[in-house]
Amino acid sequence: VQLQASGGGLVQAGGSLRLSCAASGGTLSRLAMGWFRQAPGKEREFVAAVSVTGSRIDYADSAKGRFTISRDNAKNTGYLQMDSLKPEDTAVYYCASRPPYTTNYIYWGQGTQVTVSS
Repeated sequence: VQLQASGGGLVQAGGSLRLSCAASGGTLSRLAMGWFRQAPGKEREFVAAVSVTGSRIDYADSAKGRFTISRDNAKNTGYLQMDSLKPEDTAVYYCASRPPYTTNYIYWGQGTQVTVSS
């Protein structure tokens, strides 16, 4: 499965962005999906995850109340809606997927840059 993340850009603090993760070469509908981010000089960190059916969703504390993860299995695409963005959200955002009932993400997208100006 190949994943393609898009939707990043430059936004002012308080603004919103919607990231997309399009899958090809396989069906995303059979995989759990997550979003991660990596800021300059920092380790990659978990942002949000959604189960295969969407029945279970998890967020990092930093994302709770501001970010919303979703998926459209018919479109083989996942999303991360980011609202009330802060400068500390600046990072490269990656989407990833894994088989259900596993913990290791084995498919990764190339990343999309999100920059939030103050």
